[in-house]
Formats: sequence, structure tokens, C-alpha cells
Amino acid sequence: MTTDTGEPTLTIDELAARAGVTVRTVRFYATRGLLPPPAIGPRRVGHYGREHLARLELIEELQNQGMTLAAIERYLHQLPAGLSARDLAVQRAVVASWAPEAVETVGRAELERRAGRALGDDEMERLGAMGVVRPEEDSYRVDLGLLRLGVRLLDVPLSQEVILAARTVLIEHSRAAAHELSLLFRGEVSERDAQDVKSLSAHMHPLVVQALLTTFQRSLKEELREWLDGAPARGASSVG
Repeated sequence: MTTDTGEPTLTIDELAARAGVTVRTVRFYATRGLLPPPAIGPRRVGHYGREHLARLELIEELQNQGMTLAAIERYLHQLPAGLSARDLAVQRAVVASWAPEAVETVGRAELERRAGRALGDDEMERLGAMGVVRPEEDSYRVDLGLLRLGVRLLDVPLSQEVILAARTVLIEHSRAAAHELSLLFRGEVSERDAQDVKSLSAHMHPLVVQALLTTFQRSLKEELREWLDGAPARGASSVG
């Protein structure tokens, strides 16, 4: 089944499998109001979309930060209504930025469970090239912060070379921005003691990440709009 916009929908079993949780967990979250109700299709079967999956991934990230269910409920209820899957992904990225790097060593079966899908040898090679996984003797070193993103990039219709080039661009520019911001803040807190600086950093980190993500989203949207507005219409021919 697909939505009115042509996007495929998921049954509750498919949603649970993609999110790496049980069907019982999905239903539990729904009863607590953490998930919006599904669209009801023929034979009263519920159908879920990308927003449901993104919300489950956000809940998982909040749990990884040690938040209780009550705290997660408060966090989600404070979010604006009608957030898209992309908006929820931004929220998850901000939450993930609160934690230090999470790298674990896992076996192939556990890696695929966390990825939410089976991974072929070619896909494992691409994840390795992206820096998401690093094979060891009988296991893999996995950057959990990049795993979900890396798995999604496997389905993006871009060449591996373009994805790696984009990764390099993002890393270089984000490091440059981080360096400039660090210099800016360093001058502001240079006369404070170490505890004050540590406290300020803990508060500023998620705020700065949110600001960078929001600014980047807007800039990218403007770039894409200019590109699409300037692109020649399909089938149009030049007049000489």
C-alpha cells in the first residue's frame, strides 16, 4: 500500500522490524501517545509511514541517553505537531550529539539487527568505505552514531564516489565551523574557572548543533530551489 503522495507504507510487523523493536513495543508506545495512530486501510489494517519510523528512532536515541519513559513522553509532547520524518531525524541528530562517540564491537548478526536489515557483502564494503564499520577478525567495529545514516545511504541513488566526496565536504566545513565557534566562545569564557567552562559547554553543545542543523537545512533548501529553478524543463529544446 502507498500513501496519496506515492510513498510506501508499512504494516505494524514491518515497522517493528525496521525499527528493531517488537510489535508489542510499538503498540505500547501508541497507547502512551508516543506514536500517532496509523492510517486504517482495507480490512481494518493499520498502515504506518516514514514519520512513525523516524519517531521510533528518536525514542530509541532518547533511551540511549538514559532518559526514562516519563522524560521521553515530556520531550515528545513538547515537540511541534505534525513534524515530518526529516524534522524528526534532525531532532534525533541533536539528541545524538549530546553523547560521546559510541563505538562498539559486534558480530555480523548483531550488526544486521541494529541496522534493521540484512547486509550483503557489497553493502558491508560500502559501509566500511563510509567509515561506519571496520571489520576485525570475527566481528566489526561499528560507529553507532553513523549506522542508521549509513544504512539509509545504501538506498540513495548516488554513486559511492559522490557520497564519499560529500562526506569529505561536510567533515571539512563542519571542522572549520567548529574551530571558528570555539575561538569565539573561548574568548568569552577565558576568565572563568574550569567548572564554569564545562557547564557552559554542556549547555551550548546541543544548542549549537541545533543552530547548525537549522542553518544548514535552510541553506540547502535555498541552493536546491535555485538549482531547480534554473534547470531547463525536461524535453525543452534551445532555439537558435
